[in-house]
Amino acid sequence: MRFLHTSDWHLGMNFRGLEIEEDQEFFIRQICEMMVAEKVDAMILAGDVFDRSVSPASALALYDRTMTYICGQLQIPVFVVAGNHDGARRLASCHELLKKAGLYIAGELTRPVEPVEMGDTDVYLLPWFTLEKVRALYPERGEELGTLEEAYELVCEKMRAGFKPGRKHILAAHAFIVNAETSVSDRAAEVGMATAVNANVFRDFDYVALGHIHGPQDITDSIRYSGTPMPYSFGKEEKQVKSVTIIDTSVMKKDVRPLGLLHERTTLRGTLEELLRPEELQVTEGQRKGYVRLEVTDHYVGMEAFAALQEVYPHLLEAAGVNFEQGDTGITMSLEELAAKETDPLEIFKQYFRDTNGEEPSGHFEELFLEAVKDYEKEVQGE
Repeated sequence: MRFLHTSDWHLGMNFRGLEIEEDQEFFIRQICEMMVAEKVDAMILAGDVFDRSVSPASALALYDRTMTYICGQLQIPVFVVAGNHDGARRLASCHELLKKAGLYIAGELTRPVEPVEMGDTDVYLLPWFTLEKVRALYPERGEELGTLEEAYELVCEKMRAGFKPGRKHILAAHAFIVNAETSVSDRAAEVGMATAVNANVFRDFDYVALGHIHGPQDITDSIRYSGTPMPYSFGKEEKQVKSVTIIDTSVMKKDVRPLGLLHERTTLRGTLEELLRPEELQVTEGQRKGYVRLEVTDHYVGMEAFAALQEVYPHLLEAAGVNFEQGDTGITMSLEELAAKETDPLEIFKQYFRDTNGEEPSGHFEELFLEAVKDYEKEVQGE
């Protein structure tokens, strides 16, 4: 059997005020084409299908189109586990009915975890869960479960007890493994280490298809994070080659297949003049037209400078500049902040005042401005 392992699509994500659904459709098309070319028997989507539990209608529509195409037109089964970002119950709605169409969804942990048989392989689905959930499912063992790792050990122990000789055993899970390398966009994983578990809890499975951490990486020879199909943050993710993993159970071999990006993600650094003339910094066209974060080394980045840079970098998301007068070297403006200011006259005034005078306007100046706005509105309305 040949399985394609992917995870952390985060459909519905809005990055710094920018809609990225077009980028997500781009990687989904690649994955679908790859499954056909590679003659894949099934796809594993290891959690965080959506970016939040209540997703926008456009994200739900994209998910619906994708699963209908894969399970219906391509006739390729899909195995999905809920991640910590997903609304588990929403994701698993009508899951028993959807099994008949080849879409297998584990929203919440159940007792027992029954495998799905496919050819020579049994596939186990393990969604994101809490210690309290396991204590509730196993009340006879609840008092001895003191940590989440002990809870994982119990759940996996029950699955291993049902292993059938001569068959391969694949686990799809959404979990945080100790010592996994994280990126900026792994915001949930970064909040403490309480949810981290040792990789040994997954011993004896032939392959563990993990989701949750955004950088593709092997934890052991048989345990792997596929990572996100596109970068969702600046920094480490800029340099990661995004990919999916294909597992062939006949030889237990895994192959990593790279994915292309609709928009590159890049941080560029230079003076304002250099950044306004990207050829001087040898910036490629792909970088210039991609999602960009700029570090301006000699200039404060206010609304005027940000707008000038947008003319050069059409998908500029964030620009960090300096304010020598105040000794601040970390003044940052994002596309999201600019968009918010453009809808609020007072915010536009306050930003202009900061840009011009290097300080916040007093309450008196704000009152004068708001009075001027009222007078202008009355004039426009002919009052």
